[in-house]
Amino acid sequence: VQLVESGGGLVQPGGSLRLSCVASGSDLSRYAMHWYRQAPGEQREWVAVVTKGDTTTYLDSVKGRFTISRDNTKNTVYLQMDNLKPEDTAVYYCHMAAHDSWGQGTQVTVSS
Repeated sequence: VQLVESGGGLVQPGGSLRLSCVASGSDLSRYAMHWYRQAPGEQREWVAVVTKGDTTTYLDSVKGRFTISRDNTKNTVYLQMDNLKPEDTAVYYCHMAAHDSWGQGTQVTVSS
């Protein structure tokens, strides 16, 4: 299973980004999909999950600002990030736990 993230970049505080994660080699609709992030010098941190039944759960610090979703027709999972804060700066990874698959990550930098 290959996961490829995109959509990161530099954004000012209060701005928005949408991350995408395209899966190949597996039908994404059959599995829960997660987003994690890792800030410099920190451990990787779980951010959000969408189950195969479309139930979503979030890290407390991103609730109300981030939205995880999936488009099974495109074999893609998204992370919409609004009202971004400097502490959201990190490399963001998507993860398919069932296959222990990780993408290469996409850098998100929130700075004025």
